[in-house]
Amino acid sequence: MATEMDRSARQVMIEQYKKGYQEVAEAVAGATDAELDARPAPGKWSAREIVHHLADSEMTSAVRIRNLIATDNVAIVGYDQEVFARRLHYDRPIAASLAAFKAARETTAELLDRLSEADWKREGTHTEHGRYGMDTWLGIYSVHARDHADQIRRARASARRG
Repeated sequence: MATEMDRSARQVMIEQYKKGYQEVAEAVAGATDAELDARPAPGKWSAREIVHHLADSEMTSAVRIRNLIATDNVAIVGYDQEVFARRLHYDRPIAASLAAFKAARETTAELLDRLSEADWKREGTHTEHGRYGMDTWLGIYSVHARDHADQIRRARASARRG
C-alpha cells in the first residue's frame, strides 16, 4: 500500500500534469511563423514540431493510461517519435494539435482525480522498457509538457537571435 508520502508526491505530480497544457499554451502565445519554425540547433525540433509531438504523445499517453486502468497485464506499445515527426506532417498549423493536446490532458486529469489506490497499483509491460505502471506513467507525463514548454521558449528565442 502507498504511504502518505507516496500519495503526497503523487498529488504534486498530478498538479504538475494539470498545469502542462497552460505552460505550453503560454510558451507558444503570440509566436510568429518564423518563431514556430526556428530550430535552436541543427537536428533539434522547432516549436511547431514540438507542439505536434505533444499532441501525438498526449493522445498516445491517454490511451496508455486508459489501457493500464482497464486492461489486465496490458502491453504498452512504444513508438518512434522521430518517425512520427517525419511522416505525420509536423509542418502543418498548430491550432488543431494544441486543441487535441488540451482535450487529452483535460480528460485524463479527470481520471487521475478519481483513481483508487488499487488503480494506482496496476501495471503492464512496455515493449521497449519492460514493467510499466501507473506511477511510471505519471512520472513521465507530469513533467513532459513543462520540459517541452521550456524547449519551445528556447526554439522561439533562437529565431530572435538569428
